[in-house]
Amino acid sequence: MSSREEIEEHIARCALGDREAFAALYRATSAKLFGVCLRVLNSRAEAEDALQEIYVKIWRNADRYKAGGYSPMTWLITIARNHAIDRLRARRATGGQMEEAELVADAGPGPEALAIAESERGRIVTCLAELPDDRAEAVRLAYLHGETYADLAARFDVPINTMRTWLRRSLMKLKECLLR
Repeated sequence: MSSREEIEEHIARCALGDREAFAALYRATSAKLFGVCLRVLNSRAEAEDALQEIYVKIWRNADRYKAGGYSPMTWLITIARNHAIDRLRARRATGGQMEEAELVADAGPGPEALAIAESERGRIVTCLAELPDDRAEAVRLAYLHGETYADLAARFDVPINTMRTWLRRSLMKLKECLLR
């Protein structure tokens, strides 16, 4: 697995148009980003398409990454998660109609993606268990199922600003837990 510094170097070189660095970045991060897409979209074919679009975004926006701030994987995962959620919302807006390619049986993630996902899953589940039940459910619905602040506020019968506060504070607690 590549270190934070190596991934930052790949991103910096991508910003300069270095295709070899882009290929190295893809090799180092694609399994993780594919897992994010697959979890949100729940469709292997759509996750593969989304991953391709995500790396185009990364290539075009590599100069926006600020080294020394958030970890490079956090930046990449945020791009992937946001893109996957956008695709999920677009799918819902069209009534969830599936293309022919999506009707084919899904073989599921490969062994590498499963191993990575399982190791991270255990840590996240443990940390989510430390949150109050309603906060943990709100986090799951927002970040795994793409529900909006308005959807969540209505579901939990709280004002939208309260929901924002719940999610922000819950994410801070999760971050603390994951860093322990």
